[in-house]
Amino acid sequence: MSRRVVRQSKFRHVFGQPVKADQMYEDIRVSKVTCDSSFCAVNPKFVAIIVESGGGGAFIVLPLAKTGRVDKNHPLVTGHTAPVLDIDWCPHNDNVIASASEDTTVMVWQIPDYVPVRNITEPVVTLEGHSKRVSIISWHPTARNVLLSAGCDNLVILWNVGTGEMLLALDDMHTDLIYNVGWNRNGSLLVTTCKDKKVRVIDPRKQQIIANNFEEPIALQEMDTSNGVLLPFYDADSSIVYLCGKGDSSIRYFEITDEAPYVHYLNTYSSKEPQRGMGFMPKRGLDVSKCEIARFFKLHERKCEPIVMTVPRKSDLFQDDLYPDTPGPEPALEADEWLSGKDAEPILISLRDGYVPIKNRELKVVKKNILDSKPPPGPRRHSTCDSDFSQQPALEEVLEEIRALKETVQAQEKRISDLENKLGQFTNGTD
Repeated sequence: MSRRVVRQSKFRHVFGQPVKADQMYEDIRVSKVTCDSSFCAVNPKFVAIIVESGGGGAFIVLPLAKTGRVDKNHPLVTGHTAPVLDIDWCPHNDNVIASASEDTTVMVWQIPDYVPVRNITEPVVTLEGHSKRVSIISWHPTARNVLLSAGCDNLVILWNVGTGEMLLALDDMHTDLIYNVGWNRNGSLLVTTCKDKKVRVIDPRKQQIIANNFEEPIALQEMDTSNGVLLPFYDADSSIVYLCGKGDSSIRYFEITDEAPYVHYLNTYSSKEPQRGMGFMPKRGLDVSKCEIARFFKLHERKCEPIVMTVPRKSDLFQDDLYPDTPGPEPALEADEWLSGKDAEPILISLRDGYVPIKNRELKVVKKNILDSKPPPGPRRHSTCDSDFSQQPALEEVLEEIRALKETVQAQEKRISDLENKLGQFTNGTD
């Protein structure tokens, strides 16, 4: 009689659990727009969710600790003239988020550590280059300020957010709608899925497709999922892939190994309510003292529900086998270094003592002066040019005054936010 050998894995008993009701985010009008993106982006400071908005596109940003019922007048991030389709936090600055919209633009926003009093309407930079709606954005994993966007014009564009410039445009590579885009670990290659049923591995700097013939999979997993799109989340530290079906009510997770059969089913987290979207916390935002190896932010119709994935352990000590050093918030390269051909692995940090988010760092955009790079068209007319330059100091004075006024307004908003928090403490104390 042969005994069935059970594969050894420290992740065999990973289980998912929703947080208590008071740790959810309630009364959020999650967007109803038809799009395959996840509608939610999270980092160790904030959760951002694409929401319903009249007359344009918007998303809401909440500090992680601000759970419970969300005030109906809570400020939104508005500025797009059509629905927002995708959002993504910068991996190197927890206060910077990018948004892509049906209005064909990508916008990059600076989010303050305090809750602003009014809507945030002014992006740090607007990136214009697509001719149709932009449904995908993804930051480069190791190079500072490099952002990828993909639109329904079948075009992939790489931007330097620090200058507002287009670095590369990958056209003529996709014959149909691009479904998804992902970077490899050091950002030297990217992979796309497309409506033409081809998977392409692309070297963006050489502007070459280096592989798209995947006729025979090394592993095939039948999914009894609904016909909704699957949102995959891969954790490189544990080699676990989580599959969340949009419109489905479960999260299936698998361990990936180097030897056959390569894909090992671990378990399924099931619930009653279908998910409208899903956020996935970076490893540095997890609670290592509770052996938490993943945290999802499940979107319902009117709320966001965190779901914690845990490895059961009896010891209270730091479990270093669960938490190898993981990518931290420091970029390994500058944008121009990456563009010139350099590659670098992510700069890793230890989670042994937990991770404390860095204070707000301002994203500075330095637009290159077009007068430096190209001569003015046509013959030079002295009178207009001279008058232009005579107006330069006056223009700089106006810009400086606007900047000073904005700083004053931000300081006042922070003061109001602090006082409101104090008032909240008083009212909580008298309850």
